Parts: sequence; structure tokens; C-alpha cells
Amino acid sequence: LLKVLSRIDSILQSPRAPPLIFRPSKGPVQNDIKENGQGCGFEHLPLTIEMWADQLIALKDLHRSLRKLSLELLPWNTRDPQDNRESIRVEDLQLIVDAILEELEHKEKNSQTHSLQTLSAIVSHFQKLFDVNSLNGVYPRMNEVYIKLGEMTNAMRNLHELLELDSSAPPTVVVDTVGKLCDIITKNVTEQVQQLLGTQDIHSIINKLEEHERFFPPFQALIQDLLCLLEISNVDDILPAVQNLK
Repeated sequence: LLKVLSRIDSILQSPRAPPLIFRPSKGPVQNDIKENGQGCGFEHLPLTIEMWADQLIALKDLHRSLRKLSLELLPWNTRDPQDNRESIRVEDLQLIVDAILEELEHKEKNSQTHSLQTLSAIVSHFQKLFDVNSLNGVYPRMNEVYIKLGEMTNAMRNLHELLELDSSAPPTVVVDTVGKLCDIITKNVTEQVQQLLGTQDIHSIINKLEEHERFFPPFQALIQDLLCLLEISNVDDILPAVQNLK
């Protein structure tokens, strides 16, 4: 038994052993025990071995948790040669961690590659939509589109306010409202022309316009001749000048 305890004690005191949670006291009682051959420095071994036993159990729990994480991240990697083993080594846990890290690094590289491909596709799509022949023209066209968009946004906002429409009204509603206003204005102008010419028939309006077109050119020529003959410049002076000739 003493040989076994001595072997264990040498293992505990080796540089590879973990720090002990219990150290033997160095008082006179300890020395008396060693001198009597009863303690021999082994009184701290039970606590240390108990601590190691707890760590081995915790190592199994840690292995179980890492396996669950591995199945979540690597569902295709279902093989684990340590599942049926009684003892779990630190190397086993390190293999699982390395596999997880390698997969994460691989996913990160793939995501960066996909991001570059996505950005390239976006730029190409922008070039097709806005007729940009080179990459150097992308930024100027973006600025142009941004300016035009701002102008259109301001115009639509002003139209919403002028037409007393809700700000959420779509452009189609704005166009329909403007169209209705144009119809109303056109109808009012037509009615005013009809009232001016004294007719409600479009054909009569056309006839009257043709009559005025035949009448006004000769009348205008006559007035111009009278102005030159009477040496005046104002139409209102024609009648007084003719009366003075009597």
C-alpha cells in the first residue's frame, strides 16, 4: 500500500500534475506523523484524487455538450468513436473543437465569396437598368438617379398638397386627379367659347370661325390703309379725322 501511495504521491508532485487544491501542512504535527511513519506525506491524496474524479466526470459532461454542439453545426458528422468509450481524453474534446472551428472558418470564407458574387450581380443589374456601359459610370449615374428621384419626390409632395390629397396616395391617384382637373378646365373653356360665339353646336362654331377668318384680313387691310391715308396711328382717331374732312 505504501508503494502505491508513494507512486501516487510522485505523480501528484510531478511538473505535469495539475495544481493541487489541498496542500499538506508543514507544522510540528505533520513532522511528528512523518517521524512515526504513520502519515508519510499522503494525507492530502484523498482530497486530490476526489478532485480528479470530479474533473473526469466534468470532462464527460463537457464531451456530451460539445457533441450536441457538433451535431447542431455539423449534422452530417454523426460518427464519434468516443461515444462507446468509458474514458474521455482531452484530445477527444480537442478534435471536436477543431472540427467545429474548421467548419466555421469554411462557412465564413463561403459567405464572403457569396457576398462578392452578390455585389457583382447587383452592380451588373444596375448597369442594365440604367444603361451604364462601364464601372466608372456607375457612381455618376447613381448620383443622377438620386437627384432625379429627389426632384420627383418633391414634385409629388407638392402635387399632393395642391390637390389636397393624402400623402400616402399613390402616383396613379395623382395622375387621375390631374386628368379630371384638365377635363374640367377644357369643358369650361369650351363653354366660354360657345357663349362668346353664341352657339352650342361645334359645327356652327367652326362656320363662325371661318367667317371671321374671311372677314378680318380685308377689314385689317382697310384699317391700315385709312391710317396711312389720314396720317394717324390710332384706330380711335379715324372717325374724328374723317369728320374733319367734311
